[in-house]
Amino acid sequence: MEKFYLIVGHVDWIARLVPLGVKLVQLRIKDTPIDEVRAQIRRAKQICDAHDCQLIVNDYWQIAMEEHCDFVHLGQEDMDAADFEAIRAANIRFGLSTHDEGELDRALSFNPAYVALGPVYPTILKKMKWAPQGLERVTRWKQMVGDVPLVGIGGLSVERAPGVLAAGADSVAVVTDIQFADDPEARTREWIKTCS
Repeated sequence: MEKFYLIVGHVDWIARLVPLGVKLVQLRIKDTPIDEVRAQIRRAKQICDAHDCQLIVNDYWQIAMEEHCDFVHLGQEDMDAADFEAIRAANIRFGLSTHDEGELDRALSFNPAYVALGPVYPTILKKMKWAPQGLERVTRWKQMVGDVPLVGIGGLSVERAPGVLAAGADSVAVVTDIQFADDPEARTREWIKTCS
């Protein structure tokens, strides 16, 4: 699994950053009409295919199937509504979010392509009911998941990434450190260099 895992909220970010050398990106669209979601996923897939980048569609597994995407990410709430049999039948891999040991056990029972642990550090992206997990939890999670790739997410920066990887994460997911950077392109290049 790629060490640098970019997460963006609109296809325009994919058009802007994937050509820089990003090899793994999640399109996480919120509060958008379904036709627009479909159009963004379709465009994102075209861009990612052209740049040999793995696209992961957040939440919208039915559209991912219809648009012939091959990877989705589901949060705990989304897992309740997901048809895992249909997802597997369509040869779509999936990653799952976890925040505590009960959620981890549940996620592993689905045999995911990866599990995400977060927030590792305090995050400003969304209000979390979980306290920051810290690097010790990353190490413990990795021992628990074994060969399943572990993605660290939440409050990550270029400066914090090496510590999270050293603690046991196979990949580090980033949202705000790039989205709110003065120069998102330059920051993306820093991430690629740091995680190469």
